[in-house]
Amino acid sequence: MRISKLLVLMLSLLFSLSTPHLSLAKERQVEVTIQFNLNAPADAKDVRLWAPYSVSDENQTIEDIKVKGNFSNSGVYREGENGNMALYAEWNSPSKERTLTYTFKVKRKEVGKKNFPKKELPSSGEEFKQYLKSTNLGPTEGKVKEYAMKITKGKETTLAKARAIYDWIVENMYRDPNIKGCGFGEVERLLETRGGKCGDIHSVFVALARSVGVPSREIFGIRIPKGKDGDMTKAQHCWAEFYMPGYGWVPVDPSDVRKAMLEKKITDPKEVKDLVEYFFGAVEENRIAYQTGRDLMLNPSQKGERLNYFMYPYAEADGKPLNEDLFGFNIGYKINFKEL
Repeated sequence: MRISKLLVLMLSLLFSLSTPHLSLAKERQVEVTIQFNLNAPADAKDVRLWAPYSVSDENQTIEDIKVKGNFSNSGVYREGENGNMALYAEWNSPSKERTLTYTFKVKRKEVGKKNFPKKELPSSGEEFKQYLKSTNLGPTEGKVKEYAMKITKGKETTLAKARAIYDWIVENMYRDPNIKGCGFGEVERLLETRGGKCGDIHSVFVALARSVGVPSREIFGIRIPKGKDGDMTKAQHCWAEFYMPGYGWVPVDPSDVRKAMLEKKITDPKEVKDLVEYFFGAVEENRIAYQTGRDLMLNPSQKGERLNYFMYPYAEADGKPLNEDLFGFNIGYKINFKEL
């Protein structure tokens, strides 16, 4: 029996050493609590709130969801175009206080898609046309396509085009800490100014990739901070994915490469190379995915204009937006986490 166990241990060790890409993914488990005390006029007769609602997928497990408050009605709704989920609540009479608390537990794992096939299958433009189209701030023609054609010149495969765009962004864009929130993603302007936050940098990746036929999308979510517990109200983060035929969605995060270089002042070529290689095809376990898509009408539909993206709560009072901007930090909410 002892020999058998020793043999198994030795074989396991040899196997792990010979297959570095098959190491176990790291995991993070936390409880997230989002508390709303809406800054709405006390005499408002119709106050409505939409909050991003995270769901389980192959990379995260969401459970123990609890919602309480003094709202008149609440529910979870899915919009049809992108499948985004929202926790929706409404207050149907004047009130001095409108409260809602939304709590859930999440187990999130590191994502790694590194074992790229040597030969790609044909791409289906029709099947993925949703991830090839222009958006209001992310056109795929004109200046954007001109940039993309130059960046991907001589690249024939989806993987080669995506890597060329990723490398160009890492080398030519930078993280601007003065941008509010995660940025707006005005792609044509960003191609000239080059500076932005994650919502800017990944909107550039997606628009450039789509313009040369690479299906792409932003993944909007929130980052789990370091530590055992704390505030994460302004920890929203997004990354991007491109679709490789016969392999699936591949995550990329050039924004985090630039963030690490800026905040940690990383200049050593090997450290930079390690970051660049890691974030092409992988993202770490410290993030929770919410939504994808741009120019959104929520469900139930908001009275205001389409949302640029849905990574922050949105609220209306008597048909008028309460958010002073996309990020809505003024509407009255806090997000906290606790390690499990």
